[in-house]
Amino acid sequence: MDAVGGGTVDTSRKILHCDMNAFYASVEQAERPELRGRPLVVGGNEELRHGIVLTASYEAKRRGVKTAMALWQARQACPDAVIVPPRYELYRRYSNAARRIYYDYTDLVEPFGPDEAWLDLTGSIRLWGGDVRSVAASISNRIKHELGITCSIGYSWNKIFAKFGSDHDKPDGYMEVLPDNARDLVWKAPVGDLLYVGPATEHKLNHFGIWTIGQLARADPAFVRRTLGKPGLVIQAFAQGRDASPVRPLDLAITDTEREVKSVGNGITCPFDVEDARTAKQVVWLMGESVSQRLRQLGLMARTVSATGRDFRTLACHSRQAQLDRPSNITTEICSLAASLLVSDWDFRYERIRAIGVRASNLVPAMRPVQLDIEGVEERRLRQRSLDESMDELRHRFGNHAVRRASELLDPRLSGLDPERDHFTHPVSYFA
Repeated sequence: MDAVGGGTVDTSRKILHCDMNAFYASVEQAERPELRGRPLVVGGNEELRHGIVLTASYEAKRRGVKTAMALWQARQACPDAVIVPPRYELYRRYSNAARRIYYDYTDLVEPFGPDEAWLDLTGSIRLWGGDVRSVAASISNRIKHELGITCSIGYSWNKIFAKFGSDHDKPDGYMEVLPDNARDLVWKAPVGDLLYVGPATEHKLNHFGIWTIGQLARADPAFVRRTLGKPGLVIQAFAQGRDASPVRPLDLAITDTEREVKSVGNGITCPFDVEDARTAKQVVWLMGESVSQRLRQLGLMARTVSATGRDFRTLACHSRQAQLDRPSNITTEICSLAASLLVSDWDFRYERIRAIGVRASNLVPAMRPVQLDIEGVEERRLRQRSLDESMDELRHRFGNHAVRRASELLDPRLSGLDPERDHFTHPVSYFA
């Protein structure tokens, strides 16, 4: 069949995208009936500067509260809002329970964060009478009655348009995006409504007169590539409905970290503005040490390290990456490179950093042959890796603060941070 943007594409697939509405806030209201109907904000620690809105209930959203807004701004918009700290273990239990419901309808379930998932019903829909709408209604009702929260569902022949459908009928909605209505539903929407078109990409496209998804779909591919590079052609294919990526199945018997991992990263909003290179390096080492520890737990090594800083005034991110001399999960090697990347990208005479992140990517298995050298470099690396593993074991047995670096203890602003405990996982990207 022809896609909405022309050309031949398989439109026979039956893909659902399920998105649990205002997930963290909805779970809190399900667990605490006294919060139902009240404007609720799930946010970080204001005293430690983790003071942003993670999720707001629809009662709070109607009062102007938005995700990623500073908590003090949320209080201005909605003075009677109830603000509660996040409980990630609780949200994980609800996420797993929802996935068990999905698995009653298909074995092809791909999570997209804790609150979203794609389901491929192409092979199983005949078991349900061939009626996708009734399956979607069944899933929505079960989420509502078994978990006490609501779920918006989108249906299309591809993952991108299915997510568009769930995004545009909230809360507790259902939208079908099919070849005969995609131009009216999708192409007329702002280009920023397309998955993976972020604010910077949207601004760049708007600058060149591309305001809608349809305009992007019809744009000259050569122009798109000049403007956005190769990823731009992928995004344009999404706009045309030409996403043929499969729904990757999830095995409930294993954990998220045991599946294929493209990168490992950690970041933090600092409890203070970082004003000098020395402090910046200390925070990088905190983040980088947890990244290295996670790599060792997963049995992986990284070829590439990146460091990111967010400007305290503009909130713009600056990121740099570099290749390691050889694949590594050794703490000193990863942290040293990350620290040098971050510090070289900032002029602390005029700039301050609000948030810092470290990421290891281009991963390879750690169990691989090692070529020893006459200078003894690999032998020293083996000793360092053994030391790292000994510290990992101590932290596993006695907590992450059992072994700490002196720099943490010398700066009381850093002594309370536990980056390994407080890490979070981002959804996997098409461009990872």
